[in-house]
Amino acid sequence: MKNNNLKGWLYLLPAILFLGIFMVYPLIDVVVYSFEEGYNFASQTYRGVGGYNFSYVLHDPFFLQAVKNTFILVIITVPLSTGIALLISLALSSIKPLKELFQTVFFLPYVTNTLAVGLVFMVLFKKTAYSDGMINLLIQAFGGSSVDFIDGPYWAKMLVTCLYTIWVVMPFKILILTSALASVNQQYYNAAKVDGTSKFRIFTRITLPMISPMIFYLIITGFIGAFKAYSDEVALFGTNLNAAGMNTIVGYVYDMLYGDSGGYPSYASAAALILFAIVLTITVINLMIRGKSNAA
Repeated sequence: MKNNNLKGWLYLLPAILFLGIFMVYPLIDVVVYSFEEGYNFASQTYRGVGGYNFSYVLHDPFFLQAVKNTFILVIITVPLSTGIALLISLALSSIKPLKELFQTVFFLPYVTNTLAVGLVFMVLFKKTAYSDGMINLLIQAFGGSSVDFIDGPYWAKMLVTCLYTIWVVMPFKILILTSALASVNQQYYNAAKVDGTSKFRIFTRITLPMISPMIFYLIITGFIGAFKAYSDEVALFGTNLNAAGMNTIVGYVYDMLYGDSGGYPSYASAAALILFAIVLTITVINLMIRGKSNAA
């Protein structure tokens, strides 16, 4: 028995070492950095220990703007992308001809580089000296006035960001939900049809409860992914997100480390821990809601 336990730990040793070196140690390092006040990156010295870094970050207008942008992105994109993906998955599951072709088409954005997709969105929405962009041409065709979605008002830039995020994350959700729908036992549907149950009632009483674990999984991962957004905004607005007013929390952390105002690992660590606390809180709340719904 002892030999088996020893073998088990030996098998786990590479993974434990990997997690310890690349996850546990950096996490401890971030916590230490976040409490070191006046840290000097060049001399590797600091003047004291305390909570000043958190106070600075929480009063920094750039961080507050990043928090606002991130929360708007999360609140809008997670429910919309999950709902739209569910509708598309239901449609794909109900058709027979060219089903595989449509599934491939909907999955293409997931395997496409996000920066490449961002460039396409820029071509569609950006106003230049030579063109107003395809979207503005459509708006003008219906009698509206053109809008600068990339360099214009805040609401326009946020609209493009939300559309881009939904477009990028939806293929993965469609893949997961399509697989979940295919795994539902067909006997439940046959029994419901024999009883003359309506399609809406079949969906709410059979389909939705059966795939609810996958929906909950997508919501949790969607929240976490949206809070970690950064590359999407860079693809649309460039690297100077503070100037565009479209920075995110992860972007703020990166700027504090490597941006024009970089070289402040203590501020970056404090912001990273605040992001960790936000994501952890929302995940725990979702798990509690899920637990109560299961109990009911």
